[in-house]
Amino acid sequence: MKRDSRLSGILHVLLHMAEEKDPVTSEHLAKAMRTNPVVIRRIMAGLRQEGFVRSEKGHGGGWRIARDLSTVTLRDIYEAIGSPDIFAIGNRTEAPGCLVEQSVNAAMDDAFDKAETLLLERFGKVTLAALSADFHARMTQRANQCEFEDRTHVS
Repeated sequence: MKRDSRLSGILHVLLHMAEEKDPVTSEHLAKAMRTNPVVIRRIMAGLRQEGFVRSEKGHGGGWRIARDLSTVTLRDIYEAIGSPDIFAIGNRTEAPGCLVEQSVNAAMDDAFDKAETLLLERFGKVTLAALSADFHARMTQRANQCEFEDRTHVS
């Protein structure tokens, strides 16, 4: 089964953009994401329509984040990309005649609904600012580990 990785990819792009003080071109983002600039422009156009990014034309132009990272949640971005299916598994038949399969579907539907509700609630609590802070903490930790490793190899 193929997974839908659009949310992860878009979050990745947005966090890269947050690190830049200048506008970022579609070409630059495409290179970082190992994809085609057309894919980036299509994604960005949808995010611009929702007010999450803006574009600047001309020399030195590109894409910028249009909102404070602390006001944008994973759920906001998830909804901006069309609320893709969360689960890759589902019922064998949506309208079965068999009573056994109806029981199975009812149990699975209930579990999926509860799991989706919990996941979307969690997405609503995680902001881009929190992801950015986690990234910066990891960078600091890596830098500190490198410094420690460098000192031990010097002696």
